[in-house]
Amino acid sequence: MIAKTDAIVLHTIKYGDKKIIVDMFTKEMGRMAFAVTVSSKNTGKMKKQYFQPMTMLELTYDLRPGQQLQRLKDVRLTAPASSICLCADKLAIALFVAEFLYYSLRSEQRNVTLYDYICDSLQWLDAANDGYANFHLTFLMRISRFLGFFPNLEDYNEGCVFDMRNSCFSMTVPMHHDFIAADDAALLQQLMRMNFATMRLFRMSRHERNRIAEVLVEYYRIHIPGFPMLKSLEVLQQLFD
Repeated sequence: MIAKTDAIVLHTIKYGDKKIIVDMFTKEMGRMAFAVTVSSKNTGKMKKQYFQPMTMLELTYDLRPGQQLQRLKDVRLTAPASSICLCADKLAIALFVAEFLYYSLRSEQRNVTLYDYICDSLQWLDAANDGYANFHLTFLMRISRFLGFFPNLEDYNEGCVFDMRNSCFSMTVPMHHDFIAADDAALLQQLMRMNFATMRLFRMSRHERNRIAEVLVEYYRIHIPGFPMLKSLEVLQQLFD
């Protein structure tokens, strides 16, 4: 059956001389993988540059339920990025977000609201001229709402620790080791109040930003089975003095 959907590229791996396997998060079907024969000519339909991480596409494909790899019939760009590929800082952020989504959405089914949030976030980053140093932190924190473990901000009081297993702030230290101390918990509480429009108003040092990034990755590792350490995090931590 021929079907259409919008999609976001998450990950691409070479498969033979001319083929690639592309993992995408689609608007209509959730997570899907496609076998793609890439064109060596500029006039071909399946240009390699279409399948870079976080590219937004419209797909026409042959839907075959039960098959792990679907086959693309046609593809076109829906929202070409104008600045992300030209700015080293933005590109590092986008690659980090792509790696994060590749692991966090492994079994995600159709979720149009989540899909739209990711697209809107990428377009915001692409259009931003400055004030985006906290983008990845804000993105990771707010997307936890869609995945079911956004912390309860009402639990917070000054001096609280944050219990990562139970996604809550507490005045008492839990019996396990998966918690963060009061200073880091205060930074996390501050982050939970940010959105893309206001995050420029919250000043963080590079050390604070890197510490919160590590905490958030560990938070997802606790709540998503098999979630690894992210290779792109080390590169991202060198940015934004």
